[in-house]
Amino acid sequence: MNETFADRLKAAMEKQNKKQVDIIRAAQDQGLKLGKSHMSQYVSGKTVPRAAILRFLAQTLQVDEDWLKGAEDSGSEAPTETPSQGNVKNRDDHISGGKKMREFKKSSKLDNVLYDVRGPVVDAATKMEEDGTQILKLNIGNPAPFGFRTPDEVIHDMRRQLTECEGYSSANGLFSARKAIMQYAQLKHIPNVSMDDIYTGNGVSELINLCMSALLDDGDEILIPSPDYPLWTASANLAGGRAVHYVCDEQSEWYPDMDDIRKKITDRTKAIVIINPNNPTGALYPREVLQQIVDIAREHQLIIFSDEIYDRLVMDGAEHVSIASLAPDLFCVTFSGLSKSHMIAGFRIGWMILSGNKRIAADYIEGLKMLSNMRLCSNVPAQSIVQTALGGSQSVKNYIVPGGRIYEQREYIYKALTDIPGISCVKPKAAFYIFPKIDIKKFNITNDEQFALDLLRDKKILLIHGGGFNWHQPDHFRIVYLPRIEVLKEAMGKIADFFSYYHQ
Repeated sequence: MNETFADRLKAAMEKQNKKQVDIIRAAQDQGLKLGKSHMSQYVSGKTVPRAAILRFLAQTLQVDEDWLKGAEDSGSEAPTETPSQGNVKNRDDHISGGKKMREFKKSSKLDNVLYDVRGPVVDAATKMEEDGTQILKLNIGNPAPFGFRTPDEVIHDMRRQLTECEGYSSANGLFSARKAIMQYAQLKHIPNVSMDDIYTGNGVSELINLCMSALLDDGDEILIPSPDYPLWTASANLAGGRAVHYVCDEQSEWYPDMDDIRKKITDRTKAIVIINPNNPTGALYPREVLQQIVDIAREHQLIIFSDEIYDRLVMDGAEHVSIASLAPDLFCVTFSGLSKSHMIAGFRIGWMILSGNKRIAADYIEGLKMLSNMRLCSNVPAQSIVQTALGGSQSVKNYIVPGGRIYEQREYIYKALTDIPGISCVKPKAAFYIFPKIDIKKFNITNDEQFALDLLRDKKILLIHGGGFNWHQPDHFRIVYLPRIEVLKEAMGKIADFFSYYHQ
């Protein structure tokens, strides 16, 4: 049986006593784009790297490049990433009628894009499901499968308006939706907002992508928290920019480390992103922390992007403060939506609010308008219920107080995790995520993705490792605590048992 590229790569790594993370760090030191998901694909045999990465791997592992690549007749079936003109290449093993055929590969813009919330571990879970295995999915904040229902009046009003929603809306969105969002912005004390400053989107995700594409030129830098919601980093990289991660400090309630933020600012830095309430940690930033971020943004003339999709899922009587309310002289973009607060993730309705000093961002705003116009409009039936959702009874409030589902599930999961030897965590104050820390010395964990895969295979539980949130140590994972307590109890029993014997 002929060796594959993956076989040779693993053998060379073992001989040099190098793990995937060592290779990735070496690539970063040389300014090469080599993501964790790409390295995993090379090791698993799903793809073979393009020429520049192949050369780097051979040099790093001190092996012959031709040996590592293997001969054309080596029997490897993995597709290569070697590009040619227009991301097209010819291969001897793709022949039709004696003529070489082009093979179309993904854009090199995706080389540094990571989205492990739906990544390799999820792919493994999908394969197990296809084989008939039942998986408990604690990987994604999707309320509906766990019995959270949309308010009846929201469903009723959408049904009544469906026939009026068959055409496009304006690019910004329906008047009624934007009016309700503007009034919501007023309640949050966000300054200098008019109807024209509000854009609806197919979830906040679409708008994040749109904002990064309109802002970033090749090499521009944007500050993004670590851990982050990975779409922010992926969108910045895809736009040609460079995501620079500032650390959130677990010892300080997961608040942003101001000194680290200051150290990361260069003359290429255009903006700073905050996620408040935070995904994946569940942290809620107090006014004093937000004011420090505003002060830094003011000093360095940065745009502030604030992802506030969980602003109505705040527990323990705490107050959510929109950072834009503290920065009337800066240009801010605030994101929110109904996916989480109204349990309608599938409806895909989010929005962004432009506020503060819009004069300094006039040209950027023209870019936002252009991209907004290009996609015509967001989902019109979902827009039609924004006014009802924001103006009606806020049913989510019943979930986040003592006796409510999210509150009680938060209380249970926190205690159950901290009862496991070798596991610690900061108690979340908002959203429905918890980001526990693993004592990696106790369990000898060097690869957190492998940990997540091993848990999946042993216990049929799917969660996301910390690396999926651009956390650079293999010592965290995220749990979505949306299932009812009886389901969480069963899951935590299995996770506790897993940690009782697991050793990587």
